[in-house]
Formats: sequence, C-alpha cells, structure tokens
Amino acid sequence: MSNEVKTKFPITWCPGCSNFVLLSSIEKALKNLITKGTPIEEFTMTTGIGCHGKIYDYLGISGIYGLHGRAIPNAIGIKLANQNLKVLTFVGDGDTYSEGMSHFIHACRLNPDMTIFVHDNQIFALTTGQNTPTTEKSKKTKSTPLIRPFPINPIKLALVSGASFVARINALDMKNSPGIIEKAINHRGLSFVEIIQPCVVLHDTRTFLKNSYQLEDNELENSDIAMKKADEFDYNNDNAKMPLGIFYKKEREILSDLYPQIKKSDGKAMWEIKRKVNIEELL
Repeated sequence: MSNEVKTKFPITWCPGCSNFVLLSSIEKALKNLITKGTPIEEFTMTTGIGCHGKIYDYLGISGIYGLHGRAIPNAIGIKLANQNLKVLTFVGDGDTYSEGMSHFIHACRLNPDMTIFVHDNQIFALTTGQNTPTTEKSKKTKSTPLIRPFPINPIKLALVSGASFVARINALDMKNSPGIIEKAINHRGLSFVEIIQPCVVLHDTRTFLKNSYQLEDNELENSDIAMKKADEFDYNNDNAKMPLGIFYKKEREILSDLYPQIKKSDGKAMWEIKRKVNIEELL
C-alpha cells in the first residue's frame, strides 16, 4: 500500500507562506493514517476558493474544488453518498465565515462525519487584502478604510452550533499539528480545526501567536470549560493568551444515523443500492 500523498505539481504559494509548513503537517497525518490501515483511496477532499484551495493540487487524493463558500455542502453530499470515505474540507476564513457561514453553522448542528479545516489568516489574501469576519478591529483593509467591525470567535461559534470536535492549531507548528489533524480525521462526527495561518505578505499575525500555549487533553467533554478557554482569545488583541489544541471532543449522533437508507446499506455506497423505498417507513 502506497503512503505517498504528495503530487508533483509546482507549489505556487508566496515565498514564506505558512501553508508550506501546514502542508507538511497534513501530509504527515495522512501518511500515519495510511500506515495504520486506511487506503489512500478512501480519502477525499473539497476545497473553497482562496489561497488554501491550492492544497487540492498538492495532495494526491481525490476531490473537487467548490464554489466560494460552498465546499462544506459538497463535502456533506460526498459523505452521505459514500460512508466509507474520510472526507476532508479545506476552506478559508473568508469563504467559510462570509459566504459559507450558514453552511458552517448547519454542518456543526447536523454533525456529519467529516473534517473541516479552516485556514484562518484573518484576511482575504487571494484578492489582496480585504476584511473577513475574523479580521481584528484595528486592521485597516481595502474594504474597511473607515468602518471596522468587531471579529467573530469561530471556536465559540462551533461550540454553540454543536460541533462534536473543536480544535485550533498553529500552521507553523509541525510538532503538535499532525497529531491533532489525525485525531480530527479519526473522530466520528463533525470535526472543526481552526488553523491560525499568518499571511506574511498581507497580514502577518505571528504576533498573535506569541502568547499561545497548548491545551491539556483532559475534560474534553466539558463544553463549559471549552467555552471558557475559547473566550481567552478574541481575535482582536495580540496580547491575549491563545489556547492551541483540542477544546472539545464528544461523540453523538451523526447525520447519516438519521437516514434509514444508509443504516440498511451495510457499508455500500448509495449508488450500489437498489432503491426500493417504502414510503410508510419514512413517515
């Protein structure tokens, strides 16, 4: 079984981009999972539009590019169609928390068995520097020269929306990130991994990481503790503490559990099943 997950496409991210390090962490996590028995053919991905979306070219797994803000519903559809796949979604703070906000909230609520990786550089980088919902209030951007709204807190949003696995990693941290990525992919349910990913060209947020620390893996099923930890960093103050690691992890009913067709599929993909629907069973 091959565990080679790299492609030969030339990488076109900007020199110094933290995505280079993040890509190495993702490759390491995937290689570990493949070595432990998951065939590379069982991984698939969807991506949004943005700098993060280029990862589609560099990982040798199947998938599709989505429209801006629509990578999450594409991933849900793939997972419902084939329960055997491990579905990874790579999106940015711009397309997830702006155009894709409703998809993100409902994915957390419905708890499909998939993983959402949000590359959060707190800026629309591909379009050269517009405000996103996580841009700090003090940041003047092309789209907010005068009025600068307060940023949202995606960790708190994921928690209150029902995500069953919530974590934050530093894109530049190759020591801790691969293990958290692997745990997120293995979790049964909606895993949300926020990636603090500084854009050294348009928005260098490395100052936000100066007071970061690693969370301990205990009391992960306590949502109150998770919310208190999430409150420590508000995306607006580079002097605040920033917790990194797993905030919350608790298994609950996943989306596919609600579908009688999937329950009776015996592990088959939906297109392999002869579709005889008893309407009375659905009422």
